[in-house]
Amino acid sequence: MPMSVFKTLRRVAIGLLVPVVLAACARSAPAVDETPKEKRALIRFVASEYSTETKPLLEKLVKEFEIQNPLIDVELQVANWDILDGIYTTMISKNQPPDLLNTNVYAHFAEDGLLNDFNDILSPELANKLYPHLMGMDRIEGTQYAIPYVATIRQLYYNQELFAKAGITSPPRTWSELAADARKVKDTGLASGFGVDLTDNETQATLSYVFFGSGGGWTKNGKWAINSPENVEGLKMLKELFDQGLMDPEPTVTTRDEKQRILGDGELGMMISGNYFASVVPKEFPDLKWGVGPIPVKDGTPPITFGVHDVLVSFKTDHTDKAALSKFLDFLYDDDSYRQMVLREGFLPVTSTVGDVLSGQDEAMKANLEALGGAKFYPLQEPSWQAVLDYARKLGDAVLYEHLTPQAALDELQRFAVSKSAAYLK
Repeated sequence: MPMSVFKTLRRVAIGLLVPVVLAACARSAPAVDETPKEKRALIRFVASEYSTETKPLLEKLVKEFEIQNPLIDVELQVANWDILDGIYTTMISKNQPPDLLNTNVYAHFAEDGLLNDFNDILSPELANKLYPHLMGMDRIEGTQYAIPYVATIRQLYYNQELFAKAGITSPPRTWSELAADARKVKDTGLASGFGVDLTDNETQATLSYVFFGSGGGWTKNGKWAINSPENVEGLKMLKELFDQGLMDPEPTVTTRDEKQRILGDGELGMMISGNYFASVVPKEFPDLKWGVGPIPVKDGTPPITFGVHDVLVSFKTDHTDKAALSKFLDFLYDDDSYRQMVLREGFLPVTSTVGDVLSGQDEAMKANLEALGGAKFYPLQEPSWQAVLDYARKLGDAVLYEHLTPQAALDELQRFAVSKSAAYLK
């Protein structure tokens, strides 16, 4: 065979072998999956514990959400208010802040640049149903650093049977009536007159009742006004109630929740609390006959409504997924589940959709939501509010047990507030 023919046949044979070899290699090599992997999202949610209902309600909600959204993991932690600050502070210090936090302050986080803007997270549907006046308090210079979660208004709750035995026919509306009625209850020998919470839990609330009730407040014209003459007069009134034995015996020891039980047990005549009183206390004391009235104010001062709203904030994290957060918030505020939560916890809703439904079913709810629209609130937009709140908690013992006069105590708190605000401005 000529050499040229041999070379030609050899090239043909090699050419025929190459596809076979390649095919064999293709069969033995693993296939490359070029389908993009689905991205998982993580949401760490630290929630406040309002009652024994809170944890099971949220656990159920998270479980249902994860079933419907298998690529979003929600790590839920429900914490009592007494330890909540320590939990999220530790998380922040470890650079692992929660993606969502249910709290009652936000401005200092915003000032430190730690928070996401909810304008970039909320769906239009959810944004449109949150009450605008509450949203406004959670916004600073156009940035939505927080959103309302639940709300309450504070009112005077009283034991009707004790009032009847004391000859009281209607709840007190002024400070002088409050003192007189507290004395009548005390004189029955059955109970203390007026319950006041000056513990770490509610000192700021108690101060708010007498500040606003005297015509004063925490701030005036954008500046701290804690030691105003009106506020000093309000704190003096509380001190006089204590000195005269018209207050419960342990105002700096027993918390609001504990006092609610004392009232339910027939050992306290009246106290100021939130709407949750009507849901929580009758469950534990089904035979209790109770009534409700306004927060007593200084004689000659117009009536006040004091409101409180807790918020959600979203911290910037190394895994922030705004689309996942948006989905979860839509689920959290879904009308059916949100309505169930506010009813079981005893709150006022912060969404118009739920508020409209409940107002149509309950005249008291309608009146409370209307009152919420004109209520006084804590100065949540002040970055130093958290520090002021913490400092105020120390003043109960000092004032009641005469380590400081009301004037001196509020002067000290004013100096502290001004100094903290100045530090934020540097």
